[in-house]
Amino acid sequence: MNSISWLWEVPLALLSLVFFKVSKFAIGNLFTVYLAIAKGKASQWRVLSQETIDTPLSLPVLMTKGPRWNTHAVIGTLGPFKVTSTISLNLEAAYKSSDSWIVVIYSFPGYKTVTSIESNLVSSDSSWHTVKLQLGKYSLGVRYYNYSEQISYPAVKIDDEQFTNTYLINSKVNDFYHNLINYKNWFYLSLHYYIYVILKYRNWLPESFVRHEYLPVGSPDTFFHYSYLAKNQALLVDIDSNIIEGFDIYFTYYDRSSLPITWCMITETKFSLPPQLVNGYYLLRIRPKPSVTKATNKTDRSLDRSIFAAASQLHSQCLEQNSSIQHWQISN
Repeated sequence: MNSISWLWEVPLALLSLVFFKVSKFAIGNLFTVYLAIAKGKASQWRVLSQETIDTPLSLPVLMTKGPRWNTHAVIGTLGPFKVTSTISLNLEAAYKSSDSWIVVIYSFPGYKTVTSIESNLVSSDSSWHTVKLQLGKYSLGVRYYNYSEQISYPAVKIDDEQFTNTYLINSKVNDFYHNLINYKNWFYLSLHYYIYVILKYRNWLPESFVRHEYLPVGSPDTFFHYSYLAKNQALLVDIDSNIIEGFDIYFTYYDRSSLPITWCMITETKFSLPPQLVNGYYLLRIRPKPSVTKATNKTDRSLDRSIFAAASQLHSQCLEQNSSIQHWQISN
């Protein structure tokens, strides 16, 4: 590491951070106005796809509201909509579409997580699942992992009134990720320049600040491991065998614009990424396997809770780091 590189990296990172916050505020307000005008789209499932990327304003919105792209899940959103007391979802569509899924209810327009419904924490005995909410405006986000060839998003009722029907989509919807790097430009690089710097110097920063700036809003039973990776620096990760057996591990590597370059599932106790041609950063999402957490009776529900606790007990440790390699261990 260049010992004096901070002299220009830190000032540029501060400018980038301010630019990101201002852009996020401005673009977010524009998107809120758009949703208020295009009220008809509020009752339609909007699934992240190439069509979404081609829509004006969509990519800037995504690059400011959810820039750590989840290349492993099919993602759909719904809303905003007004709720007086309850929202109900027909989860039969979710169970048929995916072994592992999560529904997140957000406040609107603040996009704060209100609550979530997770495949490993609800019973599949009943098709409809109802959540009580306070009077207000909300939106939904649904992520399908380990998805099937037939994918559909659930029918939704608001205050016992039908709001939207089941929505079928193509299982190849995530193919757009392979070309997303082609959208790289100075604007996105300027937005996310600071991320590489705060990860590089995270030992000198509050960890809560680094987590807040880098991590997506994830399920409570998801463990995240992340770091920067310098150009021509290899990555090695050792993972305990019991974690491989009990968890699905999703890896994504991003360039400095926060656009995904490569991704995969990790299924072995030793994972290696060869040196990359560009500086960037990576993210591991570690979620309990659906085969371990599937709820079928009260005994299984107790197991769900123990797995939920186990995810929070995972931790990562750097074993070696120099100009040519980063070597990490993930254990519990």
